[in-house]
Amino acid sequence: MNNRKHHNHRCRRSRLYRDSRNGIFLGVCAGLADFFGFNTWAIRLAVVVSLIVFTFPTLVAYFFAGALLAKKPSGLYGSQDEEVFWRGFRTDPGQTVGSMGRRFRDMEGRLRAMEAHVTSPGFKLKREIDDLDR
Repeated sequence: MNNRKHHNHRCRRSRLYRDSRNGIFLGVCAGLADFFGFNTWAIRLAVVVSLIVFTFPTLVAYFFAGALLAKKPSGLYGSQDEEVFWRGFRTDPGQTVGSMGRRFRDMEGRLRAMEAHVTSPGFKLKREIDDLDR
């Protein structure tokens, strides 16, 4: 069964989720790390430091996030490339859109070159010669 069939209208790739598969407790730190593209241990270290300095607010925020954030659905991304794209989109949408624009311009250039080759007189002549050999 295709992974895309598991998605419903509420399952969005640009949403913040808890990542219990990669998390230690509730998956909040792993979810934040995945969403922002940071190392999970860096987020955990920041939470520990925050616990030392701001114990009560950090505990409240952590359990609040653990209760409100949905669990990351399995098969959220169709491929590793798609996951990288969405992570980039969340962290720097402007750069992601610019990158997509460059990719589309590159594809358009290649398509134009292929079209020019296929419609060239040399291509037609080669095709006619190949047809004679059959």
